[in-house]
Amino acid sequence: MTVQGAIVQPPVIIGNEAYVSQSYADAEAQKLWPKVWQVACREEEIPQVGDFVTYDIMDDSIIVVRAGPDRIAAYFNVCRHRGRQLTEGCGHARKLVCKFHAWSWDLDGNNIGVVRKDGWGDSLKDDELRLRDVRVDSWGGWVFVCMDPDAPSLADYLAPAAAMLDPFELDKMRYRWRQWLHFPCNWKVAIEAFNEGYHVAGTHPQLTKYSPKPTWSDGRGIHGVFGSQAREGTGGATAGAAGAPDMRRGLADSLNQLWEEVNGTTTQTMVRVANLLVEELPEGTPPQAVQMHLMKRTVEEDARRGVHWPRIDPAHFAAAGNVWHIFPNTVIIHGPTFALCYRARPDGRDPNSCIFEVYTLERFPEGQEPKPENLHKPDIDEASWRKVLCQDFSNMGAVQRGLRSRGFDGLRPSPVEERAIINFHRVLADYLGTGAPQPID
Repeated sequence: MTVQGAIVQPPVIIGNEAYVSQSYADAEAQKLWPKVWQVACREEEIPQVGDFVTYDIMDDSIIVVRAGPDRIAAYFNVCRHRGRQLTEGCGHARKLVCKFHAWSWDLDGNNIGVVRKDGWGDSLKDDELRLRDVRVDSWGGWVFVCMDPDAPSLADYLAPAAAMLDPFELDKMRYRWRQWLHFPCNWKVAIEAFNEGYHVAGTHPQLTKYSPKPTWSDGRGIHGVFGSQAREGTGGATAGAAGAPDMRRGLADSLNQLWEEVNGTTTQTMVRVANLLVEELPEGTPPQAVQMHLMKRTVEEDARRGVHWPRIDPAHFAAAGNVWHIFPNTVIIHGPTFALCYRARPDGRDPNSCIFEVYTLERFPEGQEPKPENLHKPDIDEASWRKVLCQDFSNMGAVQRGLRSRGFDGLRPSPVEERAIINFHRVLADYLGTGAPQPID
């Protein structure tokens, strides 16, 4: 698909209430977050029975716990006695104990202890004391939770995104690094900084050395996707070399730049192989041949160290795009052995603040998977976040401030390269009952 040949949808305008309105933020707590499937953690965060993660979203808190070797459970994080939350953060527990009055539950959510229970006579019923279940399911190595018993299954909810991403075997990837911070913008501003590629030339000009990197974009069900027109078989990382007069040097420049300025969307193996292209291939080698050589050599080098690439049909690889926005708040930049992911959540009920997380996933040799901490990095500088993310952060804060201006009357997203954003707001309007994109007269 090319920008010139894309089917252009009618232009729309989108109001700013979804980003700045307190009433809209309050409505999300009732109409959005309790109704959707959302990422709570990765399975690797709770590998042993008794490992748990506390997932907080607006007014609700959920315990996600490994209840058995092959079973993950989720419960509302609240004591059935006086309402105290049972857990904070992550940890390990043989049972869940309230620190207020020492009521306790087993990992299956059954109450197993009430101090001096005889004081209630026979009025405390087991089913009334059980922790309230939250729906939980897994896909791609992520653990999703949903508070709505009437919502569709996770498999139905993720369609068609899951089918497009399944061949990349994201479940076989593990964390390489993880970071988060509180950021002064709405969670949707944060997500929309990464679910379109139209911004690259303006925000990251150093990444467009050889090409302006035009993109295609679309809504797929409730989700969104975009891709570079120059995507080839080694991941979106290679698109930066499109148009290079010497593809050997272009790929080496592009991949080294991504490794240094993003710390993601490529791997050390791919960078090392790219650095040898000038030695291994003669000048004048056709660009496609250089690309294929890079892929072949990277696959070989990875195999030597025990990392095996998934088999992905080239047509599927191209159709899968570069980046998927999983509604409502997760963005995945995917490759054959790596992924760069973003998650943004409301920071309480403040429409002008969010909790923003970034992490990379990668395939590792068995037994060599790192276990990085989720580091709080409040300082926005290149030492903490690298150059590309700092450039994105500069937009996020400035956009949030601009959205509150009396001089701003609405978003005018590109009907070609920002169609995923348009779709995002259509889906939000389905849940919230307001804010649908409107045709521009």
